[in-house]
Amino acid sequence: MAKKTSFVRGIPFVIASVLSCSLLAQTDGRALGSSRLANGGYLGLDRNLYPGDETLSGIAKRFSFIGYWLNNPPGTQSNSWLGKRVVLKSHDLGFLVLWNGRLDKEILAKLKSGTSAAAFGMVDAKDAVQAAKREGFPAGAILFLDQEEGGRLLQEQADYLFAWTEGVTTGGFRAGAYVSGQPVPDGPGKTTTTAQNIKDTVSSKHLHSIALFVAQDGTPPSNGCTVTPPPLAASGTQGAIAWQFSQSPRRSVVTQAYMKTYANDGNCYVPELPGVLLDLDVAQERDPSQGR
Repeated sequence: MAKKTSFVRGIPFVIASVLSCSLLAQTDGRALGSSRLANGGYLGLDRNLYPGDETLSGIAKRFSFIGYWLNNPPGTQSNSWLGKRVVLKSHDLGFLVLWNGRLDKEILAKLKSGTSAAAFGMVDAKDAVQAAKREGFPAGAILFLDQEEGGRLLQEQADYLFAWTEGVTTGGFRAGAYVSGQPVPDGPGKTTTTAQNIKDTVSSKHLHSIALFVAQDGTPPSNGCTVTPPPLAASGTQGAIAWQFSQSPRRSVVTQAYMKTYANDGNCYVPELPGVLLDLDVAQERDPSQGR
């Protein structure tokens, strides 16, 4: 599924849907399987569609962890990941456990029907908790809410997101959010990121902590579609536990500096998985969600 440019009431933002990234055939052999990278992190991938059981040996040769959807990924009508936790774990892969959140238009529709954004978020949190339990993820694992639209959160978006994260926490899991780490205009001469907006709100309202999985494929700080990513600390979001540094297809405006690391079709591929487009991630742990 192609990335899209979203507009949150006049705020332009291109979000990294967690689907697929194109990895250049840079094979220096330094970052294989569960091995720690030279920069101290671990390499992972995510995509919307399950890549198939036949790809897992190749994935395990290169990657330490993989994104795992608990509900229908963005732009899909079904979820091909369900029931795959055991086979993924058997290949010694860690997890980024993902829940596809609601677009602003969906939240507004609920408001019009008389359901508050917070109530909507709580219902989805309960569903996420139940899905995580059905899939066998242990209590305390981090569930990441995929916040597709970026920039400073609108009030209803914030109400939904923080109700979801609080609901997941009270449900026995840890709350996380997959959000933009890409700076966007935020008033005259100012910029912000969705990640920073969330961190500021958590601090000011004394909410439970939220683990951040940030999307920032701009080059720099990203070095493009490569199996030797920059260190996690370079993401621009202090304290993030995972960084999606490359997307498929690439965003032409922000990836010019490293466009040659992507394939001719604009996607990211790795040698072990020919024809399987990916999004690439780096994390401080080989099991970022602690889902094993």
